[in-house]
Amino acid sequence: MSGSREIELKFLCAPRDLSAVLAAAPEGDDDSRELISVYFDTPDLRLQKAGVSLRVRQSKAGRVLTMKRGDGLAREEYEAPLEGDQPPSELAPLREILSEADAAALEPAYNVRVTRRQRLVRFGDSEIELACDQGEVSGGRLASPISEVELELKSGRPAALFEFARELTKAAPLYLSFDTKSARGQALVAGEGVEARRKDKVRLAGHATIGEAFQANARNALAQIAANAAVLREAATPEAVHQLRVAARRLRSALSTSRTVVQDDAYGPMKAELRWLAKAFDRARNLDVYAQEVLAPAALKAAAPAGLGGLNDAVAAARDTAREDAAGAAASDRFRRLMIDASAWVETGAWVGRAAACESARAYAARVLEQRLRKVLKRGRRIESGDDKARHAVRIQAKKLRYAGEGFAGLYAEKRVDRFVGRVKDLQDVLGTLNDIATAESLTADLGLTPEAAFAAGELAGLRAAGKSKLIARADRALGRLRRTDPFWA
Repeated sequence: MSGSREIELKFLCAPRDLSAVLAAAPEGDDDSRELISVYFDTPDLRLQKAGVSLRVRQSKAGRVLTMKRGDGLAREEYEAPLEGDQPPSELAPLREILSEADAAALEPAYNVRVTRRQRLVRFGDSEIELACDQGEVSGGRLASPISEVELELKSGRPAALFEFARELTKAAPLYLSFDTKSARGQALVAGEGVEARRKDKVRLAGHATIGEAFQANARNALAQIAANAAVLREAATPEAVHQLRVAARRLRSALSTSRTVVQDDAYGPMKAELRWLAKAFDRARNLDVYAQEVLAPAALKAAAPAGLGGLNDAVAAARDTAREDAAGAAASDRFRRLMIDASAWVETGAWVGRAAACESARAYAARVLEQRLRKVLKRGRRIESGDDKARHAVRIQAKKLRYAGEGFAGLYAEKRVDRFVGRVKDLQDVLGTLNDIATAESLTADLGLTPEAAFAAGELAGLRAAGKSKLIARADRALGRLRRTDPFWA
């Protein structure tokens, strides 16, 4: 058995572009082979829940058992040859995860079959293995195509992987992906199609440094961005737009929360590009919310406003255009560059290894979360007496507190975190509704409405505004509950 750290990047690529990638790479000895892999798990998916994949791969060289775990640029990898009918439980690191009974219960979960074209190249002072895979993952009667480019560092600098990727993406559109073949297989057998990806909980060790905590949060957000962008390139669904926007804001929040640790020459440009990414989906999301929360309920009323049909048509046309723009942003050169640059900075930026990044994440979290809570409570004093702008400022601070709290949640007791974050979310939600009311007029102003449709928009705005005082009172009560809730970091 051998253990090592696999340093690898993965990209989605159209099958027709795989040859262009190979043509753009430095020359080297090519190898083409068929790889057949069977992935194993227990009936209750013990390995999947632990973030571990276990496979047996058959090739000309024989059968090899491989276990991988971890995320980010580098993952733990253990390999051992299998002889004859030797079971896949014969790998020592599995004993840290599975009991004897669980190991005996391992069974095939899904298969991966690919044709791999592989080349070992020199890129500057580094040696990189380039692999182009085309095939499918299958489980039962279900199958999903695979077309990927993998870059694995064999020797040299991790940063060279990103430099090489930037060169290759000039030859073909490569989309950075954080989903492994095992993740694809797990989704397939679970019956999950191409659908929007909600955030996963960020796993943090109790002894994590703030640098490690930032990387864990950033990787988590980047994976969510990449997954939802892939959905948008196929179908710009409202939920994929929403989840990509949420992920971009989570990443921006992680930068802001850890600013004193990660600020370097790349920090400003990175923050600006992430702001572009989040705003690229604003209009599509705002129109979706307006259609779902204003127009849909209005259509169910016995006395619908005159001109509602025209308003519906105008909003529907604007939504179609906004979704096309969102899908275009997720497929753009700018997006592909941003994903490579962001991941490179998270993994190999100038900030990595600085003394500030080595501070305890718990100590850092306590200071930052306390500061953010104070800002929410201070600004919140003007919820009832202030104007829309003042309430929006409270909402922004609540959002920052919530994202930071969720980012550090893995360091604390789950129940206490959930209770506190739930209080923040209650406040954020009602303030969000108030903000939607305040911005509805500007949202519909440029839709080119007919007089009848404009009248309907005004009537709906008036109806919503009539309930504004009750919403403000709800927000004040939500703030009071938050003020009385014990901080989970104290």
